[in-house]
Amino acid sequence: MVAHLTQNCRPTGISYSPVMMSKFMNVLRSWLLMVSLIAMGNTVQSFRDHSFLSEKLYTGMPQFVNGLQARTFGIWTLLASIIRCACAIDIHNKTLYHITLWTFVLALGHFLSEAFIYKTAPVTIGVMAPLIVASVSIVGMLIGYQCISEHQEEVTVRQKKRN
Repeated sequence: MVAHLTQNCRPTGISYSPVMMSKFMNVLRSWLLMVSLIAMGNTVQSFRDHSFLSEKLYTGMPQFVNGLQARTFGIWTLLASIIRCACAIDIHNKTLYHITLWTFVLALGHFLSEAFIYKTAPVTIGVMAPLIVASVSIVGMLIGYQCISEHQEEVTVRQKKRN
């Protein structure tokens, strides 16, 4: 059953309190920060030794992994990490929230296409980990999205009252 969230981030049909949803948003913040820090570690690893990618991720065609590809992957991962960390800090910024959600959608799309279309990344634990992280993150961010929308509306109402 998919519940629709109403005022105060409360799903209809389910009795979640605003306090519970506030706690959920704090868990989501912690999750984003943890994922961001792990991504920073992956960035360092990509720059230090490109064999990390051919041994853990792109095991289907390791000959395609070279230093340039590893550094490009590292920069892409670093950018995603910075965006996710910024969202964890300012989780009520709707634009930043959207961009962060898209980092997970792109990561999921990338790893799925490498596994099932290009066959460069067979489904191993090295590929399953980012697939699971991206999927869980997408679900969590979609659940939290209603809280972001409602928070934005509350801020707009307060600003109009001040003027």
